[in-house]
Amino acid sequence: MTERIDAIEERVAHLTRTVEDLSDIVARQADEIDRLTRRMAHMLDRMSGPDEGGAVLTDQRPPHW
Repeated sequence: MTERIDAIEERVAHLTRTVEDLSDIVARQADEIDRLTRRMAHMLDRMSGPDEGGAVLTDQRPPHW
């Protein structure tokens, strides 16, 4: 009976460690997603149309023409 309890405790300890590791990974990914979302919003603001101060170059010919 003691061996069985030891095996269960060992397995619970391993699963607890795995959950903690995964929690850390998810937290880092959430931080990275937030950072990338802010960067993307900043880039979209910079690329906004002429109504909002940005430049749209789709109507111009490339310089090599």
